[in-house]
Parts: sequence; C-alpha cells; structure tokens
Amino acid sequence: MKLEETKWSFMKTKYYVSLIQQANGDQEVHCETCRALPKPEHRVLLGEFYACQDAVRAARKIYLTADGCKICSPTCHSR
Repeated sequence: MKLEETKWSFMKTKYYVSLIQQANGDQEVHCETCRALPKPEHRVLLGEFYACQDAVRAARKIYLTADGCKICSPTCHSR
C-alpha cells in the first residue's frame, strides 16, 4: 500500500441517510461524494465515520432497515 492510499484511508467521511424509502422498504446510506446522494431536503446527516459499516449502524438507530448504497458503499449494501 502506498503512503498516499494509507493517508486517505484513515480520513472520516460524512454519511447521510435518505428520507426517501426504496421500493424494498430500505433507507439508503450515502457518503458525501456519492453521485446518488439525495438533495439536502431529502437526507439527514448521520455524522462522520471511518467506514460505511459504522454509518449504517447509526442509521439503523433511526430506520431499522437502513442499508448501504450500492454505488458509494457496496460493502454495506446487502439487499
């Protein structure tokens, strides 16, 4: 792993949960740079996290069926 990759992998990222329910009933969790990030009026800031797993865990305190976005958080997308 290069030094540059290491430096960026330890930075926190802002995560949001969408207020728009998916067809399967889930609320999606997105990082701040996601191309599918909903407009500000359709999302709630969860906070800053090192990994999407922590963001999804926080979102599930609000929405039991929260899931990671398949675009920006594929390792947290399970449904």
